[in-house]
Amino acid sequence: MALNLVVLGPPGAGKGTQAERLARGRSIPKVSTGDILRDAVDAGTEIGRRVKSVMSRGELVSDEVVTAIVRERLDRPDARRGFVLDGFPRTVAQAEALDSMLEGRGPLLVIHVHVPETELVRRLGARLICANCGTNARMPPSAIGGEQSEARCERCGGPLVQRSDDQQAVVLERLKVYHRQTEPLIEYYRGRPTFREIDGAQPPDLVADALAEAVERARKGATAAEGVRQ
Repeated sequence: MALNLVVLGPPGAGKGTQAERLARGRSIPKVSTGDILRDAVDAGTEIGRRVKSVMSRGELVSDEVVTAIVRERLDRPDARRGFVLDGFPRTVAQAEALDSMLEGRGPLLVIHVHVPETELVRRLGARLICANCGTNARMPPSAIGGEQSEARCERCGGPLVQRSDDQQAVVLERLKVYHRQTEPLIEYYRGRPTFREIDGAQPPDLVADALAEAVERARKGATAAEGVRQ
């Protein structure tokens, strides 16, 4: 059975890191709409130019644009064995479109990573990204509240900088947008036997363990539901 997984959670919940880790361990692609859109912005493509100003304000890109990107990506051969979606769906309309895309492709598992808002603000304020290779990093204690120019990427040695959408005013706006438009997804999925919720405020290794366990429980829920339908 294909592993079709959506990881939900607010900005700063660590869902991207956990999605990457799980996808790598299961040898299936991690599909991050945020990464795709940022690559488009950096490359100066037509879609990149369209979404650049929207992303810099912390707002969500339109359902139409994001859905088209995901549909194209999930139609590629490497996603037929399964995938881990990070950053999609973000609205109920996107979730309905995803359900349509996956008809005949097996059940959709949904894991929600819950983190208190005060912790999210702290995490995002300390998050850095390599200006050269895009690797995520954490702000060294010595740099908090001071100069960040000495912080370097462990992967390539490039300078670490704060993402424009991690600045405090933008962070608060992103969380407002999340609560208003994305949280209804939790209610959309909550009644499904394939929905599970985990504590994302734990250390990363414990979150990874909780995610793996939740995936297995969601799979069992899908199997049980299929048995009832038959």
